[in-house]
Amino acid sequence: MLAFWVSNAARAEELLTSRQRDALPGQQLVGVIRKGTRAYQQLPCSTDAFVWLRLYQEEARRDGVPHGKNLPLWWTLRRPWRPLNYDAARAMFNRTNDLLGANWTLHDLRHTASYRLARDPNMPLTDVQWVLGHAHLTTTQLYLPASQDEVIERVRAHHARRAEQRDRPPAPPAPGYNSDSMKTLFGNSW
Repeated sequence: MLAFWVSNAARAEELLTSRQRDALPGQQLVGVIRKGTRAYQQLPCSTDAFVWLRLYQEEARRDGVPHGKNLPLWWTLRRPWRPLNYDAARAMFNRTNDLLGANWTLHDLRHTASYRLARDPNMPLTDVQWVLGHAHLTTTQLYLPASQDEVIERVRAHHARRAEQRDRPPAPPAPGYNSDSMKTLFGNSW
């Protein structure tokens, strides 16, 4: 489940709405019911998420967890088998936090995925908005602020590019221009 939350940015409760028919490994999609609109939406996921899902499904079937295309995708790990709900998922996550001495929340996983998507220079922000299910682009833009280190690195790169441009000889005038006239107009930089 963690691999899904971190790769598709679904809200914790949204992923728990998935049915077994909604997981489409060949297309790298999982279907969820969106929180606000209650609309069904397929979300792209990482291949790793589907590898982990398959391992989970094999173990669950071996242990006797019910399976069928209309049944929930996620189940509790103890008998009596019950569909995994938000409170149970949060309790599972909190037990893991206690073991690790961490203080993550399920919603932090959505934020992690959101930051990763928004900071990918090849991912249009409107695509990130669609994946997150945000009604307004301004909500999605919250994931764009860069860290101090990122800003410093980009400004240093900017100055390096400017210095490189300054040291580069100017391009020759286009054919047909008299170089003496160009020197008169623009100085010796031509």
